[in-house]
Amino acid sequence: MIDRYQWYEITALYAGIAVFLFFVLSPFIEGFLVSLKPLAQLFSTPYSFIPKTWSFDAYVNMWTSVPALGLHIFNSFFISSVVTLIVVIIVVPAAYSFARFNFVGAGALLGMFLAVNMFSGAVLLIPLFRLMRAMGLLNTYFAMIVPGAAFLIPSSIWLLRTYMLRIPRELDEAAWVDGASRLYTLRRVILPLAMPGIVVVSIMTFIGAYAQQFIFALTFNSKTEFMPLPVGLFAFFGKQEVVWNELMAASFVGILPVMIVIIFLQRYLVAGLTAGAVKQ
Repeated sequence: MIDRYQWYEITALYAGIAVFLFFVLSPFIEGFLVSLKPLAQLFSTPYSFIPKTWSFDAYVNMWTSVPALGLHIFNSFFISSVVTLIVVIIVVPAAYSFARFNFVGAGALLGMFLAVNMFSGAVLLIPLFRLMRAMGLLNTYFAMIVPGAAFLIPSSIWLLRTYMLRIPRELDEAAWVDGASRLYTLRRVILPLAMPGIVVVSIMTFIGAYAQQFIFALTFNSKTEFMPLPVGLFAFFGKQEVVWNELMAASFVGILPVMIVIIFLQRYLVAGLTAGAVKQ
């Protein structure tokens, strides 16, 4: 017999979940409500969380206030997509090597990867700027793609290596007995089984690349045509006032690509995690 929860235990559980969701979602709800308010209502006293008059004008006017907003959103999506692709291409064979081979210095390398993650991007801005200038990458997409991928590769290797360690080595050995090479084994045997882990790494990398663009773009780029969304949002900060409703509207439109990618990949993530859970 499976013990059933008492009514007060269920009530306490749902109450805890409700409190947690309130603190997590309230900033997003308030930001969305701000985008629906006319600018005059934002400074009214007493302040009202619920708009007195609902209006989607901010979602229309923001394209006129910042004509390059669409380009900024595209740049953010493009940079994050390229960073994710580079990270996955490098991380998959690297994680497989760390999971399957006991070579000299493997532990030291993994420790160095953790050490890299301890440094903030702001600490390395000056050396990175000198490196980008020496390579001629300033004021290009690569000025944000290269350091973005470099900072995300170490944590991705750790994450995917942990997942690959759960895949039985007997599968590799069975493939070798049949004459398969290491590369063929990785491509045909390991990759299909590691796909849920790869999807997780892709999602985390895409979110991380989308979030860390501001500091790299502000330092390594001065051209509007390469600016991502985080820098483009500064256009809503005027000398006299901040257009908060349009700023919030642009922020919500800007995160739509991330939400779409996560929702799309989540289907494959859940399908991969549940595959093989029940014997046929």
